[in-house]
Amino acid sequence: MEKSLPLHLCHVHNFSIIINRSHALLHSIAVALLIYYRASFLFQESKNRTVPTLPWLLVFASELLLSLAWLLRQAYGWRPVSRTVFPERLPSDDKLPAIDVFICTADPNKEPTVEVMNTVISAMALDYPPEKLHVFLSDDGGSDITLRGTKEAWNFARSWVPFCRRYDIKTSCPEAYFSCSEDDDHGDFKSSEFKAERQKIEQKYEMFKERVRRVREEHSKSAEVAATVSNSRDHPSVIEVIRDNSNEELQEDQVKMPLLVYVSREKRPSHRHNFKAGALNVLLRVSGMMSNSPYILVLDCDMYCNDPTSARQSMCYHFDPEISPSLAFVQFPQKFRNISKDDIYDSEIRAGFRILWHGMDGLEGPVLSGTNFYIKREALLGSVTQEGIDLMELKRSFGPSNEFIKTLRQDYKPSFINDGESSSMLLEEAKVLASCSYENQTTWGTKVGFMYFCVVEDYFTSFTLHCKGWKSVYLNPPRPQFLGTSTTNISDLLIQGTRWASGLTEVAISRFCPLIYGPLRMSLLHSLCYAELAFWPLLFSLPLWGFALIPQLCLLNGIPLYPEVSDPYFSIFLFIFISALSKNLYEILATGGQIRTWTNERRIWMIKSVTSDFYGCVDAILSKLGMSEASFLPTSKVTDDEQVKRYEMGVFDFQAPTMLLAPLATIILVNIASLVGGVVRMVAMDNGDWKKMVGQISLSFYILIANYAIIEGMIIRKDKASIPSYVTLLSVVFSMIILLVGSIVLC
Repeated sequence: MEKSLPLHLCHVHNFSIIINRSHALLHSIAVALLIYYRASFLFQESKNRTVPTLPWLLVFASELLLSLAWLLRQAYGWRPVSRTVFPERLPSDDKLPAIDVFICTADPNKEPTVEVMNTVISAMALDYPPEKLHVFLSDDGGSDITLRGTKEAWNFARSWVPFCRRYDIKTSCPEAYFSCSEDDDHGDFKSSEFKAERQKIEQKYEMFKERVRRVREEHSKSAEVAATVSNSRDHPSVIEVIRDNSNEELQEDQVKMPLLVYVSREKRPSHRHNFKAGALNVLLRVSGMMSNSPYILVLDCDMYCNDPTSARQSMCYHFDPEISPSLAFVQFPQKFRNISKDDIYDSEIRAGFRILWHGMDGLEGPVLSGTNFYIKREALLGSVTQEGIDLMELKRSFGPSNEFIKTLRQDYKPSFINDGESSSMLLEEAKVLASCSYENQTTWGTKVGFMYFCVVEDYFTSFTLHCKGWKSVYLNPPRPQFLGTSTTNISDLLIQGTRWASGLTEVAISRFCPLIYGPLRMSLLHSLCYAELAFWPLLFSLPLWGFALIPQLCLLNGIPLYPEVSDPYFSIFLFIFISALSKNLYEILATGGQIRTWTNERRIWMIKSVTSDFYGCVDAILSKLGMSEASFLPTSKVTDDEQVKRYEMGVFDFQAPTMLLAPLATIILVNIASLVGGVVRMVAMDNGDWKKMVGQISLSFYILIANYAIIEGMIIRKDKASIPSYVTLLSVVFSMIILLVGSIVLC
């Protein structure tokens, strides 16, 4: 490695910085004037007030919450950066550190086995020395389907991995490779040798898929299927090193293969299993016994490796002596192969991975995003270097296993071998480490490993690491390093959003609140970024419910909440509204989006705020009061052809639980009634009050136009994906109650 040539470069977005800070200055002045206007009303004498105090206070509170959300978000724009790496400048393979790959799956019914195995196979085909690559598959469902599928994946990988290396195949996921054109990859695709080899491998892949399907069919016909649900929550630990048990073919292709290990931790109904974080901590312990690699790649089961060079790209940072000592992880973005042109549900999570994470990277680094990150084992577990360390103290932290505690030493070399008595003994010890009682009376999940505090284990783990002084890096190269599948229906989107909102709110209202706990342990701007994420559900759900109902009820009853058009303060409200929308539009266009992207994101933001974010907040508060228990349901990766077709056509699919649809329909009905009623009232009275009501009329009109898809689903469409009639009728009842009670209380 030549010292004169850097392994990576950091590019500061100077133009964006100028835009962001200039906009922040102007917008903050306007917000200050708005606050002055609202607050001055409260200091007027009661007899001089022309508007009831309660609706004024509610709207003022909503404006303050949105202003706080805006203020926190400015931290992302303070110093956005992007990065470039030069993996060709890394040292030779013999000097590269070993890597463990953790892949988590939980339910073969929601996460198709063939798709999971494609992720496993793509990880085994990473462009990295095979003797330094170890793949661990965590099966939280304890399913025989997944175990047998893993064995089939190993058999196919014995042909696939040499093929990828021989022909420099970039798309190392077989399903993706065989479904795309050859021009999308590298290699000598014109030679007759390659064509013959490719055809042979494709036939083997079809045979592999057929064998996996047969395993599922056999399982579905067996008596075991009735016990599948209970077995997923009640089963012993199973750890199996997947080996080659056949002597067929491939003598000429004998190459080193990465280690592949199937891990299913013990689960009992009487023990907490701590969801994905618990599974990852089991993999930390088991892999420590078998490979103990200093770096770990974490992948979701549907997030396959789309570029085999990701490991080398991440090593460009972990190998840099200037930043490596304090670098905890390198985060790659989540990108998805099933995103439509319109992306009506914002399934791409565009704002996070194209804007916010770049902003955090310019501070102390992005948060863990659940998948696609290379993390240093030492950052999660620490290391033992000093002599005479208190063994009992280590056992109180890491559990009773002496063998595992040995792995914490920096000079520890795992003694695991593929066969023999030593291997058997270590496997038995590993099963103990995977037992559900091993973590009792330890600090797993509280001080070491992945954190258990809430269901968003990735967010809280990275928050803890940054509080300890660790840094992180966000790398977003032109070619997606990983590709997965995202939600393409509103039901899964909102259910997933509710889970995230619940976990984030749980952190916001705890002693680990980033606004209190963070500034003493990290930079203020970085704390504000974490706070914006944690308070996101609260700061958007509550004010959007306020703006969706309060001004409309007052419009219906002739109560003005905004200045009349001729009042100078009206221009302040107008400026804030246009300023916020324009800045958001600029960010979208600057990151490759279109105006259509902007309208879709505005709509789905409003929908999520009044449904999933709101329910998540309620769930977190109930959990804090001991009235609810955290739950985790994996998002279904099974595709529905009709739903996918509607998504690609840009048509909303409203096949979702009533509790998610009713709030949307109710808000729309209230806005329609208030807009029509308010306009009729002004026309009938003809007393010039329309000048005072322009703000409220415009707000209702904007809400209805932006959410026309909901109106269409309620009134115009009659297909099975429209909003059901009973939901509309129920919402009519709710809206009438709101209009009646609101008119009495607010007026």
